Amino acid sequence: MDSYLIQVNGHGDHAPVLDVHLKTSGNSVSLGKVKGRKPRWAVRASEMSKRTFNPVRAIVDSMKVEPNPKKAMISLSLGDPTVFGNLPTNDEVTRAMKEVLDSGHYNGYAPSVGYQSCREAVAAYYSCPEAPLEAQDVILTSGCSQAIELALAVLANPGQNILVPRPGFSLYKTLALSMGIEVKLYNLLPEKAWEIDLKHLESLVDEKTACLIVNNPSNPCGSVFSKSHLQKILAVASRQCVPILADEIYGDMVFADCKYEPIATLSTNVPILSCGGLAKRWLVPGWRMGWILIHDRRDIFGNEIRDGLLRLSQRILGPCTIVQGALEHILHRTPPEFYHNTLSILKSNADLCYAALSAIPGLQPVRPAGAMYLMVEIEMEHFPEFENDVEFTERLISEQSVFCLPATCFEYPNFFRVVITVPEEMILEACSRIQEFCEMHYQGAEGAQDLECDK
Repeated sequence: MDSYLIQVNGHGDHAPVLDVHLKTSGNSVSLGKVKGRKPRWAVRASEMSKRTFNPVRAIVDSMKVEPNPKKAMISLSLGDPTVFGNLPTNDEVTRAMKEVLDSGHYNGYAPSVGYQSCREAVAAYYSCPEAPLEAQDVILTSGCSQAIELALAVLANPGQNILVPRPGFSLYKTLALSMGIEVKLYNLLPEKAWEIDLKHLESLVDEKTACLIVNNPSNPCGSVFSKSHLQKILAVASRQCVPILADEIYGDMVFADCKYEPIATLSTNVPILSCGGLAKRWLVPGWRMGWILIHDRRDIFGNEIRDGLLRLSQRILGPCTIVQGALEHILHRTPPEFYHNTLSILKSNADLCYAALSAIPGLQPVRPAGAMYLMVEIEMEHFPEFENDVEFTERLISEQSVFCLPATCFEYPNFFRVVITVPEEMILEACSRIQEFCEMHYQGAEGAQDLECDK
């Protein structure tokens, strides 16, 4: 009869060693030494969490400055239209939410892609002859941010790359890098109202390119692409066989002298995932209601992408059911004058801000055409005491208590972004303080040269 002899060697903090011998018919055969495992705590953050990086938070958190205590703080940095209370949502929107809450019909789980009736409502609202939609083409999400996350996750694998605008919304890079997806930045051209540098864009495409992100209207630029420019973008995507992820959260938020063209209405052959939501146009970013519209009239995505979105949506079981229940009412009963009034305020603020900043030596604002922002170039050669846009905006806080985001946050140094949703009197006061700040630090060509020589 065979038998085993196991000797345990080890002491103290050393892992035990098992010396195993097999006795067979009187003979002993050593099976060698096997290390045992002494349990010990070794909890570490995941590689995905370590790859996750928000450049806005990193830069803002590193700005260790205190505002001027003699001046009230004016923040032109946060893209939340609700902060100052001057842009409330419409009464029909809040009424819809109250009715749904009182009904008690939307307290349970919904399908992960959203209630069928709510998907039908979104499809009906956005469908048009040039880009028809049905309920099956709509995925409801927890805000537009999750829509972008799902779209990236379904289109790109780790090791592939995506094409992202520069300057551009920082979340694209944050999400992509956390998933192990490479980000390639294509340039926007401030001298052409932030149109895409199409030659540069096309030069970045390779066999690993999974999708092209097009953000229109733009955060942070406030730009709106013309129909002809969108057609040129689509021509690049068509030639290179690259699908488009369209971030259209600011869709229809364009000023009166401009027209918004949903990119899917201009192409029948480029597959597009369009991401949108309630946050900006209906002024309720905290309600976290977004959607993906699947435009695939040539069946290039096919069932695979649709099935992939369904599976990915099942990770968190969809957006808030209360907001879903109110969605049809919100979309179809919000009066047109609400949208008009919001845009009138934004256009007025944009004009005031652009005019005021244009008159300041050393600053070159780019006129916006929509959304909630404008970008301002800092002619750094006239402010030689500042190393870059981050230092410029830091000193603006400490001296004038005005906070604008340095455009390094958007991969675009030596600019800063202004949010135009604040009340008019705050816009005027902020611009006045920015003027005072620039006049204090501006150096003409000779003064700048002298300062450089002194360094």
